[in-house]
Amino acid sequence: MEILARMAQMKELDRIAIEERGIPSLELMENAAQAVAEAVINLVGPAKQPKGADGPACIGVIVSSGSGQPTAEEQREMEEIRSIVESKNTDPTQRIAVFCGPGNNGGDGVAAARILREAGYQVRAFLVGDRAKMTPDERAMEEKLKAAGGELESLDLNDQRTTVWMSTCDCFVDALFGVGLQRPLAGEFLALVQRLNRTRTPVVSCDLPSGVHGDTGEILGDVVQAKVTVTFTCAKPGLYLDAGAGRAGEIRTVDIGIPWEVLNSQIWRAPEQNWSMPSDGFRNLPRRPVDGHKGDFGKLFVLAGSEGYTGAPNLAARAALRTGAGLVFLGVPREIYPILAVKCDEAMPFPLPNEYSKILEKAKNCDVALIGPGLGQEPRTQRLVRSLLADLDIPVVLDADGINALCGHIDILDKRSAPTVLTPHAGEYARLTGTSLPVRDRLTAARTFAKEHRCTLVLKGHGTVTAAPSGQCWICGTGNPGMAKGGSGDVLAGMIAALMGQKHLAGQYTDLSELAAWAVWFHGKAGDVCAEKLGEYAMLPSDLLDAIPQVLMECTEPEI
Repeated sequence: MEILARMAQMKELDRIAIEERGIPSLELMENAAQAVAEAVINLVGPAKQPKGADGPACIGVIVSSGSGQPTAEEQREMEEIRSIVESKNTDPTQRIAVFCGPGNNGGDGVAAARILREAGYQVRAFLVGDRAKMTPDERAMEEKLKAAGGELESLDLNDQRTTVWMSTCDCFVDALFGVGLQRPLAGEFLALVQRLNRTRTPVVSCDLPSGVHGDTGEILGDVVQAKVTVTFTCAKPGLYLDAGAGRAGEIRTVDIGIPWEVLNSQIWRAPEQNWSMPSDGFRNLPRRPVDGHKGDFGKLFVLAGSEGYTGAPNLAARAALRTGAGLVFLGVPREIYPILAVKCDEAMPFPLPNEYSKILEKAKNCDVALIGPGLGQEPRTQRLVRSLLADLDIPVVLDADGINALCGHIDILDKRSAPTVLTPHAGEYARLTGTSLPVRDRLTAARTFAKEHRCTLVLKGHGTVTAAPSGQCWICGTGNPGMAKGGSGDVLAGMIAALMGQKHLAGQYTDLSELAAWAVWFHGKAGDVCAEKLGEYAMLPSDLLDAIPQVLMECTEPEI
């Protein structure tokens, strides 16, 4: 896992380092630029040396402004463009275009341009935006670039010589905006980003791909599609959340010189930490006790299913068993019991008794209750859900219609003393809280709800957020669009309940929120296994059940 820092936290880290610790801001900028330059070099390789002509490199189409013979100015422009294209034949030195905004992120770009130039690359640095708004640090870096023989040019996308030169580049550096972007891209910034995205030239972004909101992952107008994002000091939540997660490419977090003790006090010891769980993250599950029995691995009570929704209870129960649950008791409405009796081999379905006391007794004899998959929204069913939630003193995982039953009755959740996990998607969250869609800041929304209602909230979506009552949050980096099919959430609910019920796992955690976060990660990883084998179009939620064993085997501690 990797700890994350929100935009306000990053600004405070920089302030403390510069104002209180006396670290020169130009030193931090130089370190950031060095990391960006290294990322570019890793992409394009060492600088090549000029050689003799070996044939045409590419074909350029030049259009004059009118009919007939070109003017002298047009002829001169055509010759310059031809020279730009043909020079690729005799000089294969990689060409790098660095696009710099007027802020300190732009300063990182200007410094990176100088470093790359000194390393032997052909580099042009372009200023995008108002030169009058350049920060003092960026101006200082511009002077260093000039001393090295370079120049910070004002970008003109209407200049055909510039755009043709850009078309011959081997890499672009995006240093337009860092963590300070708050409004949608517009004007020349938007035009440049759209042009960059139309090319196949790889882009290295500084700190964040320009156009991504650093805290939420929201796309502000449009966004650079990066090949690599070099993010400074700490990764940002927006790199892992929603649409932003798909635009960052490979994420490299680099140290730029913020003292460890400052990071420790401001980030590592912060009361509300944010963690990313990237796709290559790893969790060593402890081996199961050799003397364990089925009771040690959790007795689950599952209340699920209704007419027309017989798949959900089966998927949830089988997922729980695949994730290690010892016993799964599946309570379903009497009218669908015969169907589940045929479907279930390992889980133990039973028709729900008419007497509430018998249902409650059955649930109380278990370690964890899972309520909601495919349950329906009949008034009688919703009353049953609320009664169980009020009367049970065991952990409860509330999913789908179990969550819907709480709408207008959130006080029942607030009165619970035992752990509760809710697993809403955005629509269910909006209904429960009365908020509008879309949920623009899922990290803040999940944290706020979990703290206010003393529960664990798993807010599903691209970069599912798991929030603990303490305010700690985890953002999942596994999963793919092939999982966006009815039934995937039922599998997840079963997996969460199964991990919570296993005594050797639950005993490792002061609260069960992190265990729920790992269930989300395992679920997404199983989805990634399915996508690799079957493709995102064809994979089914039931395929996740077959992928769970592979994921858990890879994540279990090896024998000593």
